[in-house]
Amino acid sequence: MRSNIGLATAVALTFSGFMLVGCQSSRVAPAPATPPAKVVQPSPTPIPEETVTRPTPVPSVATSEQLPADIKELNRRGYLKDVFFATDSYDLTPEARDILAADAAWLGKHPTIKILIGGHCDERNTREYNLALGQRRADAVRDYLVFLGVSASRIQTISYGEERPFALGHNEAAWRLNRRAHFVITAR
Repeated sequence: MRSNIGLATAVALTFSGFMLVGCQSSRVAPAPATPPAKVVQPSPTPIPEETVTRPTPVPSVATSEQLPADIKELNRRGYLKDVFFATDSYDLTPEARDILAADAAWLGKHPTIKILIGGHCDERNTREYNLALGQRRADAVRDYLVFLGVSASRIQTISYGEERPFALGHNEAAWRLNRRAHFVITAR
């Protein structure tokens, strides 16, 4: 019997040993501690100081705008804006001067363009009076464009008086639209 107890004890001890070995092998050994990586901060790149300069003015003869070759199409597109006048007046209003400044700038960009300025009136007053007033309106516009730098050799004037109304009608709304200086491009 002793041999059975000894054998049973030997088996129990062997089994216990395997159990201990099996349990120990399932444990994860901690990783060896590594020193933390040294973080290197990059040195800032110096930013050059910004130099502010005035923009270079664009010469008045240079333009990137492609104009149609056809004179009728140029006039149809309305690059030049008309100016309007008060009754019996050829004085330029501040609004008319602003419009003419924009027209002069456009003409400056297109130095080969030639124009005709037609002076127009409403239907009131005599034919002779309206022809004279229309001419004074056209001349006032021409003179202001020349003052703004447009060559006088590029500008012609004519008076139509009341003969070519823009708006048909016999009221202030129509008359206001007919008191004007109208631009026609005559040469490219």
